[in-house]
Amino acid sequence: MAGPDPAGKDSAGELNIAYVTLIAAAAAMGGFLFGYDSSVINGAVSAIEVRFDVSPAVTGFTVAAALLGSAVGAATAGGLADRLGRIRVMQIAGALFAASAIGSALAFTVWDLAAWRVVGGIAIGMASVIAPTYIAEVSPAAYRGRLSSLQQLAIVLGIALSQLVNYALAATADGSALNPLGPLPAWRWMLGVELLPALLYIVLSLTLPESPRYLVRVGREARARGVLADVEGGNVDRRIREIRRALGTEARPRLRDLKGRFGLLPIVWIGMALSAFQQLVGINVIFYYSASLWQSVGVEETNSLLLSLFTSIVNIIGTLVAIMLVDRLGRKPLLLTGSAGMTVALGVAAYAFGHATVVGDQASLSFAWGAVALAAASSFVLFFALSWGVVTWVLLGEMFPVRIRAAAMAVATATQWVANWLVTVTFPSLSDWNLSGTYIIYTAFAALSFFFVWKSIPETKGKTLEEMGQTPASARG
Repeated sequence: MAGPDPAGKDSAGELNIAYVTLIAAAAAMGGFLFGYDSSVINGAVSAIEVRFDVSPAVTGFTVAAALLGSAVGAATAGGLADRLGRIRVMQIAGALFAASAIGSALAFTVWDLAAWRVVGGIAIGMASVIAPTYIAEVSPAAYRGRLSSLQQLAIVLGIALSQLVNYALAATADGSALNPLGPLPAWRWMLGVELLPALLYIVLSLTLPESPRYLVRVGREARARGVLADVEGGNVDRRIREIRRALGTEARPRLRDLKGRFGLLPIVWIGMALSAFQQLVGINVIFYYSASLWQSVGVEETNSLLLSLFTSIVNIIGTLVAIMLVDRLGRKPLLLTGSAGMTVALGVAAYAFGHATVVGDQASLSFAWGAVALAAASSFVLFFALSWGVVTWVLLGEMFPVRIRAAAMAVATATQWVANWLVTVTFPSLSDWNLSGTYIIYTAFAALSFFFVWKSIPETKGKTLEEMGQTPASARG
């Protein structure tokens, strides 16, 4: 594509936004795989538990195994991205997604299934770091929030499609993931279908230009000028000088660059806390365990998969709302709104689950309390999606100074996956202990997240990445 039209900045900007939107959408395919891989296990949990005859604790470990890999992938992605480039890391993640899909579908025991889940988790961790980093680095400041939000939109679309595929496969197999479809039971097909989007991600990555900030870092400024001309236009030489100045004299950021007065720089602590709160409210319990959760209170398997699909649709709607508002209202107002809404919704869900009737090993909710629980769970997902789901990824991609962005992003995202793992691995045992009490714990974290945002989160709307790196308030948090 040619550079900006010298006849007018507005017309050039319009062309550039169309082009950069396509780039961001292609890069966000990693988010789609992230969402698909994270959620596809939802439809297979009950079948895996029966097939391998394992306890809820082992089931929780198997589901959460991917998150251990995600922490490793997130922790290593920043360094790999600075050594090999953003595009190469996308391709590595795509290959790992493909390998995990095949291995999980053909697993012989619950332990090699868990091992393949770890491989997929490494890919998820890489994608969770590289997609928002890359999109932020190729996006003009005025549109960066909306373009970075494509990552979360892709995640929720991946979640929704995995739920739809799970439902379709279970329905085709006479309503149960344990029933055979051809040579394999339905639950194995659920895990194996991910191979198709993984291959598409690899193909799309071959069409993307490298990040201009990475190109400047490694001395390929001529190529960086070409990319900036295509995606931003304007005074490209000035932008090159800004990037060079923001990068400083370091050839490559390292984890020791994050050290500060209290172990780490304040902005890194804020990023880690932001990541942790996104998970500690319990959102991924909905996407990993919603089918088995609804079954645990008396809903049939096929209907429970439909409820999971409904939840994913609510998630998409909330994400679209966030995309429309993130550059208009700003990041902080959305987070505060989401924290308040999640606190109320989770509290209501906890109260509703407290009215479950238990007979032997079976629990059930009356129609009225079931409706309240469904409305509360859906409201929780809606408030999360229009706030923390989108804004966390936008902020992580833009809040750190350019010189330390890749390393800080890796640490913050690894924190997110560790928190995700803690929530996921403990939920089966906690819900067996007291489902209502478990949701009260998530309610408390949602309430704490409101005060954390109020006190500690900087507003980044409309600033260039280089301006944020040079702004004292941003650096202090």
